[in-house]
Amino acid sequence: MSGSSHGHNGHGHTVAAWTGVVIAFIGFCVAGAFIVMAKPVGFWVGMAVVALGGVVGMIMRSMGYGQAPQAPVRMRAES
Repeated sequence: MSGSSHGHNGHGHTVAAWTGVVIAFIGFCVAGAFIVMAKPVGFWVGMAVVALGGVVGMIMRSMGYGQAPQAPVRMRAES
């Protein structure tokens, strides 16, 4: 299965990606809980945690915990 997403094909399976996603997920859960409780301040704190997840992911990627840059794939024309 060449089109499969399983295996080591570099689709975000890095420490930086997982850390950012976990932090953002926690923020999403916090924001959702405060929506149900009708507490706007808690909602915005949760949204700030979601944004923090993105920032942490980018910082970790710049520290070398993300996917290494890859050269673009060049397609050649078939005759």
